[in-house]
Amino acid sequence: MSALDANDLKTKGISAVEARLKVDEEVVISVRGQDSYVIMDLEKYNKLRECELVVVAQEAKADISAERFVTESVGDHMRRIDDAK
Repeated sequence: MSALDANDLKTKGISAVEARLKVDEEVVISVRGQDSYVIMDLEKYNKLRECELVVVAQEAKADISAERFVTESVGDHMRRIDDAK
């Protein structure tokens, strides 16, 4: 994973990011010496989001199989959420 200092990003702009993305799939942006952000192309980002959705769906299926869910009316659901605050 390639790193780019925030000052380089300010002075060189997106061309600095594009150059790094030709070498690595992600670019880490460091601010004041601390890694703070990651830049990647949109295709990779969308793939990661898709993977997250697959995991969430698997977790939901596991919860249903283990009967970890509540069946209630909308009103009861809203009261339960308000009570949890």
